[in-house]
Amino acid sequence: MAVLNFIFLGPPGAGKGTQAEIIAKKHGLVKISTGDILREAVKNGTELGKLADGYMKAGELVPDEIMLGLIEEQLEKIDKGFILDGFPRTVKQAEGLDELLKKKNMPLKAVILLDVPDEEIVKRLSARRVCPNCGAVYNMIYNPPKNDEICDVCGTKLVQRKDDNPETIKRRLAVYHEQTAPLIDYYKEKGLLVRIDGTGEPEKITRAIEEVIFK
Repeated sequence: MAVLNFIFLGPPGAGKGTQAEIIAKKHGLVKISTGDILREAVKNGTELGKLADGYMKAGELVPDEIMLGLIEEQLEKIDKGFILDGFPRTVKQAEGLDELLKKKNMPLKAVILLDVPDEEIVKRLSARRVCPNCGAVYNMIYNPPKNDEICDVCGTKLVQRKDDNPETIKRRLAVYHEQTAPLIDYYKEKGLLVRIDGTGEPEKITRAIEEVIFK
């Protein structure tokens, strides 16, 4: 059986989570989002969840070994291919992940890089609005509400997250380029990296990814 294990890379706002969700559902893969598994572990009060929660409450980054432990717990639950979204973020994390996947005999087929220019990221994230009541997410350019700045679901006035203002987005992009961009060279050297144009309609991007990973 073909190996269908993937990592989705790209800057914040590139659409990694959206594309991972679509492709996982369509093709029977498991989407592993580090944000989701952190929240789940904390909510369930697991040993690793309690450790992670302590770091997060102190405003510190969760150490790599705890993140890898949480990912290993997820991998033990699945018997099919996966898409890893949001991890690794650094070369050190990638090296730890390599060791984990080798131990579990779960090799990667490809690392998909969603390529989106910085100016497009700033434009996308600056246009994001959320409903403070029900949590619905909109984009004033690509997915606007029917009534300007009002939630379609519950009628509440939409708000912009603090980290979605242009200055904060530029800082987040600077961190991405400094810490995460070196992963591009890391996976390129391993012959795993596939660049996908992350601009345009989501359906077009999904088709481009599918053409590469299911050929």
